[in-house]
Amino acid sequence: MTLQDLASGVALWRQVADGIERGIANGTYGSGKRLPGETEIAETYRVNRHTVRRALATLADRGLVRAERGSGTYVEAARRIAYPLRSRTRFSEIVGAGGHEPRGRLIDASNDVATRELARELGLKSGTPLVRIESVRLADRTPICVSTTWLSEERFPDAGHVFATTRSMTKLLAHYGIRDYRRATTRITATIADATDATHLDLPLGRPVLVVDSTDVDVSGKPLVTKRSRFAAERVEFLVENG
Repeated sequence: MTLQDLASGVALWRQVADGIERGIANGTYGSGKRLPGETEIAETYRVNRHTVRRALATLADRGLVRAERGSGTYVEAARRIAYPLRSRTRFSEIVGAGGHEPRGRLIDASNDVATRELARELGLKSGTPLVRIESVRLADRTPICVSTTWLSEERFPDAGHVFATTRSMTKLLAHYGIRDYRRATTRITATIADATDATHLDLPLGRPVLVVDSTDVDVSGKPLVTKRSRFAAERVEFLVENG
């Protein structure tokens, strides 16, 4: 633990959890291997064992480690979610098919206006009023991605409140009578999570995210929503499907 960590104001248990997670990511603690004991971890991070137990419990809740009574705590085998990118991409269906419970949570909903780029994606004029929805999607209790979604305020009035209730973009669109839609464009890049996204994704600072910019259209080809999603790179494996 660095002096910068100590001065950062981050809770001690979180600092310990982040340190262990970094060790798992860089191979210091290999898949299936036993972690050091609570006493050793406490000495390494100069904290008490209660703090270590809370850190390990948090990592266990996220499926990164497992505790075996009388034996110790072990690193779980890495399990990335297979995430197909296809013309019909639905987070709930993809996560559910992998045996996980899909969840969604509204972070914020606000009014926005269409920039030139957003207007082009949505087939609108620059300056058109939009609804901007910030949300996080989870598999079980593990955050998978943070998304920023833009929709026409005229076509989808009160969309923020609808998403807060439905917690699903598919259900939100169904609320407005749209029963089917498809992915028109997908662009994938990579970057490092900023402080806000790292917090929502429960990632240590400096971890990579995969950025997916996409636009969905209705059956007639009219744009519905455009979205920028930031996926925790270590938790998903994109599968690009042809056809």
